[in-house]
Amino acid sequence: MAQQADWRVYVEQLAEEEGMDEHTVENIYTELLFLESNPMELNSVTREQLEQFPLLSPAEVTSLVAFLTKNRPLYTVYELRNVPHLDFHTVSQILPFFTVVDPQKKKAAILPRGFGRDGLHELQLRLDKSLTPRAGYGTYPDSVLERYPNRKYGGEDFYTSLRYSFRYRDKLQAGFTAEKDAGEPFLRSGYPRGYDHYGLHLLLRDLGQLRTLILGDYRLSFGQGLILNNDYGVSKSWSSDQVVRRTQQPKRHFSTAESGYFRGAAAVLAAGNLSLTAFYSARKIDANLSDTGEITSFKTDGLHRTPLEREKKGNSSEQVTGVNVNYRKGGLQLGTSCLYHAYDRMYNPKLQEYNRYYLRDSTHVNGSVDYSFQLPGFLIAGETAIARNGAVATLNTIQYRSTGGSTLTLLYRHYPISYNALHGQAFSEGSTLRNENGLYLGGGFTPTRGVMVNSYLDLAHHPWMRLGVDEPSSTIDYYLLTSWEISRRTSLDLRYKYKRKEKSFSLPDESAKPLLPYTTQKIRLRWMQSLQGGWELRATADMALYKEQPFPVEKGIMLSQSISYRGRGRLTGDAFIAFFDAESYDARLYSYERNLLSSFYMPSFYGKGMRLALSGKYSVSPSLTLSFKAAHTRYRDRDTIGSGTELINGNSRTDIWCYLRWKI
Repeated sequence: MAQQADWRVYVEQLAEEEGMDEHTVENIYTELLFLESNPMELNSVTREQLEQFPLLSPAEVTSLVAFLTKNRPLYTVYELRNVPHLDFHTVSQILPFFTVVDPQKKKAAILPRGFGRDGLHELQLRLDKSLTPRAGYGTYPDSVLERYPNRKYGGEDFYTSLRYSFRYRDKLQAGFTAEKDAGEPFLRSGYPRGYDHYGLHLLLRDLGQLRTLILGDYRLSFGQGLILNNDYGVSKSWSSDQVVRRTQQPKRHFSTAESGYFRGAAAVLAAGNLSLTAFYSARKIDANLSDTGEITSFKTDGLHRTPLEREKKGNSSEQVTGVNVNYRKGGLQLGTSCLYHAYDRMYNPKLQEYNRYYLRDSTHVNGSVDYSFQLPGFLIAGETAIARNGAVATLNTIQYRSTGGSTLTLLYRHYPISYNALHGQAFSEGSTLRNENGLYLGGGFTPTRGVMVNSYLDLAHHPWMRLGVDEPSSTIDYYLLTSWEISRRTSLDLRYKYKRKEKSFSLPDESAKPLLPYTTQKIRLRWMQSLQGGWELRATADMALYKEQPFPVEKGIMLSQSISYRGRGRLTGDAFIAFFDAESYDARLYSYERNLLSSFYMPSFYGKGMRLALSGKYSVSPSLTLSFKAAHTRYRDRDTIGSGTELINGNSRTDIWCYLRWKI
């Protein structure tokens, strides 16, 4: 039970890092849930399968592959303890995802008639609702709505989703998703679609030389992500040995996120040391349009509640196609990729000085070459990409891992101001891969038994203007996390984050806008205690300090306590309470609270108030579980919450969540 919970704790800690996108965490969690219920067999698992596993770095995958090659057949999963470069903590995390089949027993053939007997069906239903009235659900006279039609939502004040999946071993996955956000119409006359969003996928693996075939919604990543990555995002604070990426086989998109995925077909063919990945995607997208019908920006929140939002639903279309050829032999890997995408409209953001070099066209092409080379203790990897206008971007990494588990990573990236890759997502300080030169140094080590230290320093220079910055600027980002395992049941974490950036300020009685620095410091101290009977306590103190020159420091502080119960009974649950006092939005504080299955919630708090959340899961039977959650936030320094259609006329808000999961 402790081993099964360990990886969940790790993902929860990952969700707490502010640089992590919630959809990335959701994708990782969904992937791990699937792998846990369908563990990989150590005597037959391939390198490609291991590279899909989010908890292993490239160096750890190589070490595990070398160990399996020399020591197969294995007779127990606990032989993983003997793998070089896998420490006890890592082994305890990954054990639930592996199994060993008796080598004397031949694996049963995969036959169509086995689908019904051995296949697993799963149905998930979710319902969220705010019990506090908001302005968008109010009643307005027809004369007001005729003049201001976007003051009122067109649908009900609840969120609901339906997800069904079927899987047969690791060979076949199929499923669909349906979702509507709060405020979107649901099963109303005039809206025949029922739900607002639908998704569908079918994935097949290991069909001879056809390694993977997927139809419907999927995600992909080539190389280090300089031209294509809509799989997992990259967070600096995840782990220094996880900043190196690799080409991934297509994965299903089973999330309810309405953007950041492909819809069409993708396939992977393999012959000897070569593999070929090809894909095509065509889907409708939401966009903000100019008066002349050109795309000025993309709408990615998936909300279609008001007449204005519904006008943007699927008002444009995108086609993307690409190919990756990968060669691998021993510790050497070489790849080359090409990507082409086209919109049915001209993409032309409103011209401003900071976006002068943005793409302005209806089509675009990117190409890249990526590599990785592994030596004992060392990993060297990188990618160099080119855009159609000739701009060249590059990212290169060298990583060292000692036999004792210590790691050191050095990463350099150069993203020119004119480089454009609308589907790229790689290691960076900014949200796009342009206008950035940077050097990252990160590492982790164990100075003494029970103590782990992870830290990084990232220096970035932006040679061109950015939004709100009228001159070239720079960024300093520092992170330190020290974890002390005092005993098997007690641990203490200390985290410190420092970020210094620059922006243009308007000062009184001065026409010029000087470039001045501003800093954010965040400190977290957390005590975790496991008790007998499945109880766990977690006490946290957070502090934020925000400083703009020449203004005084703005402070924020939050004290929180969570209590978790994971006993052997049918009912498990969590309680969370927090008191916060933050002087401004810039001094806001984040705190992860456990949410329902496959979803992550990390609210931010500023002002003065308190937060209370209660959640539980009841197992009606081994195949049927019901999860529920209720949360209440109350402020002491305001009479209203939010603005516009989300305005609450009061100082508190109450929300509930329900989740039903049925396995057949």
